[in-house]
Amino acid sequence: MKFSLSWLRDHLETGASVAEIAAALNAIGLEVEGIDDPAERLAGFRVAKVLTAAPHPAADKLQVLTVDAGTGEALQVVCGAPNARAGMIGVLGISGAVVPANGMVLKKAALRGIESNGMMCSSRELELGDDHEGIIELPADAPVGTGFSEYRGLDPVFDVAITPNRPDCMGVYGIARDLAAAGLGSLKPVPAELVAGAFSPPVGNSREEPPGCPAFFRRRIPGVCHGRSR
Repeated sequence: MKFSLSWLRDHLETGASVAEIAAALNAIGLEVEGIDDPAERLAGFRVAKVLTAAPHPAADKLQVLTVDAGTGEALQVVCGAPNARAGMIGVLGISGAVVPANGMVLKKAALRGIESNGMMCSSRELELGDDHEGIIELPADAPVGTGFSEYRGLDPVFDVAITPNRPDCMGVYGIARDLAAAGLGSLKPVPAELVAGAFSPPVGNSREEPPGCPAFFRRRIPGVCHGRSR
């Protein structure tokens, strides 16, 4: 059973951290098999704006970019993407970031004699798609300097093992209810809209023991063929 933190918070009012939620799940018998946290995987990747782009003096297919990553200084980055150009906004991996696709640790290096301080990234390099023809292009209003995972709204995903005796936890609401019962937050009510009937029912409804059955509901749906399935 997989669910994201934001999905859980649709049903559970809580300020608990990822680690606290995982600990609570394990404590109530819902074993956490794994947590995929894009914020950790994409740490070091930021929304960045290309300020200038010029041909590399020693390589026809490379460009030398100056990039604003919100650090207060322009960074020089060597890039081979054909769509890299001045004015565009993309994703920059700064020194120390680990490229998800291949595990490469980015660091300051010289490419064909020109210093490069990081890497402008494609979707495939960040494992967000198969596109590797060019670097990611973000909208013009993307906030420069913001962490890319924060900008994309990527949040942690829990992978929880559900045992056969807990079918009630095959849905996120059931898991939220269990966490609320464990004191990790409060369960949000599920809005239920009243669906008005369109005709008078042909069968009456009565209760002989109202105190023992304070409410009884049923609904007739006409036009449904009740028979052998095919």
